Parts: sequence; C-alpha cells; structure tokens
Amino acid sequence: MADPPGCCRSCATCLLCLYSCQWITAKKEKRKGLRTTKVIPRVMLSRGWPAPAWEAQSGDWGAEGFWLGGSLWLDWSLLLLIATAVLITYSAVLILPALPACRMLCAPLTALCPAPQTLLILTALVVAAAFIGLGIKWAEEWRSARVSLQATGPFLHIGIVGGMTLLAWPLASFIYRTHNTGLKVFLLFVYCMVMIALYLAPLGITSPCIMEENQLPPKPALVGHRGAPMLAPENTLMSLYKAVDCDVQVFETDVMVSADGVPFLMHDEELTRTTNVQAVFPERAALNSTTFNWTDLQQLDAGSWFLERRPFPTVQSLSAGDRYQVTEQRIPSLEQVLEAAKQSNISIMFDLRPENHSDYQSFVNATLEVILQSGIPLQQVLWLPDGFREQVKQQAPGIQQVYGRKRLQNEKEPLLHVNLPYQDMSSEEIRQYRQDNISVNLYVVNQPWLFSVLWCSGVSSVTTNACQVLKEMKHPIWLLPSSTYLMIWIVVDCTSFLAILWAFLLLKYV
Repeated sequence: MADPPGCCRSCATCLLCLYSCQWITAKKEKRKGLRTTKVIPRVMLSRGWPAPAWEAQSGDWGAEGFWLGGSLWLDWSLLLLIATAVLITYSAVLILPALPACRMLCAPLTALCPAPQTLLILTALVVAAAFIGLGIKWAEEWRSARVSLQATGPFLHIGIVGGMTLLAWPLASFIYRTHNTGLKVFLLFVYCMVMIALYLAPLGITSPCIMEENQLPPKPALVGHRGAPMLAPENTLMSLYKAVDCDVQVFETDVMVSADGVPFLMHDEELTRTTNVQAVFPERAALNSTTFNWTDLQQLDAGSWFLERRPFPTVQSLSAGDRYQVTEQRIPSLEQVLEAAKQSNISIMFDLRPENHSDYQSFVNATLEVILQSGIPLQQVLWLPDGFREQVKQQAPGIQQVYGRKRLQNEKEPLLHVNLPYQDMSSEEIRQYRQDNISVNLYVVNQPWLFSVLWCSGVSSVTTNACQVLKEMKHPIWLLPSSTYLMIWIVVDCTSFLAILWAFLLLKYV
C-alpha cells in the first residue's frame, strides 16, 4: 500500500501519540539510541496478528497506524457509549442475551495499554453516571417527556441520523480490520436495524407545530401565576399591577382566611417564606397562617424577602423605583384585590386553602360574602375549590366554575373550564376539548418552546411566571408545513444513506 500524503502521516502520528503507549515508549528509546527500527502496535503482537503490509513496504507509520492505535480507542468508546445507553434503558430485556456478545466485543480491549483502558473505563463510568443522574433529577419530570419530544422531535431526528451516520466511519474501519465473522455480522445487523428505524422514525413523529400557517390557533391567553412573580413579590398588589402591564387576562392566586374571618392572599400555610414573621412574631412563626388576626398580618413586610432571596434572576434588573415599591408591599386582603381587579378589568382565579381545615365551610362563606359585596362582575371570578361547590353555585350562580380534573364519561353537567398541569393533557385531548367549546388552562408554562407547542395544540390559556416573556411572542418559535417537513425528511435520509455507503466503499480500499 502506498504511503499516505505527508499531512495524513502527520495527523496520524499526532493522534497516535494520544492513544498509543507503545509509540511513546519507542520515541523515548529512539532518542536514547536504544532503538532504530519502527515498532508494531502492541495490540497486534499480543494477539499474534501478522505484521501489516505498511510496515514492510514503507517502514513508517501511516494511516494504518492511526486506525490500529488511535481509532481503536475511539471505535470502542463510541460503541461503548451506545451500548451503555441501550443497556441502561433496556437492561431488563437485553442484559442476559447480550452477555456473550459483550464478552466477544470486549476481548480486543485487553490488548490496549493501561492509558486507553483507563479512558474506556472512565468513559463507561461517566456515561452510566450521566444516565443515572438524569434519571434521579428527572424522576418527577418524565411526565414532560412527551411534550418535550413533540417540541424537538423533528430536529432531534435529524441530529441522531447525523450522529449515527458519522459512526459509520469508525464502524466500517473496525469491520474491515477484524477477522471475527460473527462479530462483523452482529455489528452490521445492529447498525442496519438502527438506521432503518431512524429513517422511518418521522412516521411516528406527531408534533403539533407541523401544520400550515393558516391552521394556527389563536394565541393562548396569559394567566399570571400569583401575579407577575418574576417582576414583583408574589400575591401582592404590585404583582397584580405588573401582571396587568403584561397583558395578563387572569390573576391566579390563593386565598386563606384569618382567625377573625378576613380572606387574604397567601399560598403557603406558613408565613416564613414570603414575610418577615420570624422578626415580628418569632414565637408564632411556625404557626398556620389562619391562626393570625388581620391586624397582625398587616404588620408583616411581604416584599423585602423578594430582594433578599432573589427567587428569579429578573430581580437584579429592577429599577430603583420598583425596589422601593417592593419594600412597601403588605399582605393584601381579598377585598383589596377584587377592587384592583375590577378597576383593571382583569379576572381573578383562586384556590381556597387549606382544604383540610376543620372550619373550611366558614372559609367558603366568608369568601363568598366578600365577593358578593365587592361589586365585581361575577363572570370575572373563576372558582377553583372543589369543597362546597354546589353551595357556591346556589349562592353565586354567576361565578365561573373551573375544575381541576378532566371531564367524566357520564358528566351530568358539561364542563366549561378546566385547569390542569400541562403534562396531563395531550395535544389530541386539547383539540377535542377545543372542538367541544371547553376552555383549557394549563400550568405552569414559562419556557417559550413549551408555550409554542401548547399554542400549536390549541390551548385556551396558560398559567405562567414569565408573562413578560410570553407577552412578546407574536408567533410560535417554529412552524413547519407538512410538505416542507416531508422534503427535509427525504433529503436527510438520502444524504445519510449515501454518506454511509461512501464510508464503507472508501474505507474498503484505503
């Protein structure tokens, strides 16, 4: 075989230097005058393989030296990365049948010197740790996998096809250099099956944003999660007004009732997170919010914690005026919030807490009394609590009833509004509810990509912390006509197939 060009020899030598202990040893001995001949990779000698043709003909390291020294580690590292991912994901099904194959695949690795062996072991440990870490971190996020794949599916498919196509080069190199027929057949079969599955994967990709421009539903309305919590302390009047500035149509909050019967805004059962109760009432700080009188609650600072703890990065960009206004915030009563909502022409949706309180019915009565006396149009009030719902319907029939569940098969009274986590509703269910004139609000949606997917699905509204971000979105992040996606699919698959074919043909004669 003819010598490769000088640049190829240089690249091969440099890469080999990274992976071949034998090459480094030879260079040291040559400097000391102990060796004048070229060396053969230890992996070949230890296996009893014959000296390669390039050693007898050229007497120098060429491209073959790179493939046997450097690329061997790269080949097995890539294969090990894929094998580790597959074994972790499908361990219960594949571990036992894969053991003989694993022994066969790993046999050549024992011929490597300690450095590549250590790198391979570290690679396996890092990949395994990464998958285990993701599994732990995403233990509660796996329910979001479906909508995440809907958002990234078309592009993820292109990336995986590209990665597997690049894998064809080291795979072809290894296949042409191994004498184990069974191993060749096994690797080719697995690789071909994976590529066929990837080429046909778009048949199962059903992203809602693959549609024509004229089919795009209206932009979902924004519901401020406790107001605008990235711009002001949650559940305060400042947060409500900031939400109004973000074109939010509904202010979502939580209501509790004080010991003397005054409904007020508070999410946590304790006051320690969002007030300075530990400084004002240290001996009562751990008590439930409902044990405080309204006069006691009015003594608490409900804003300074926002500047001290900085729950969102946006706190750093607040103006001096906003920072001063934050320090002036107090716990608002429901009466104050209803008055602000009436003046701002914004609806209010709230839950009444705590649901397991022994005096919950009195909480419902006190809350209804404040609503009816406020003068706010009842259609601007969205009622979430399930407890004593029938009583609420009788006393205030104009209030909009919002349900935190899906409709039942034998629903006596048809649902008009549902409020659910976005993980609980599929795109198909959203479209069906929309056709049946059921308003669907999903929470909590902060990321533009997630908002885009739900927009394409046809959701009515979303509850968000980031109203200032979603307000600026005039269009989903991406919208792809089906004909365009079909063209991309065909071009990517054809290009990948030709690249794989080229890799196997080229390396056969190199």
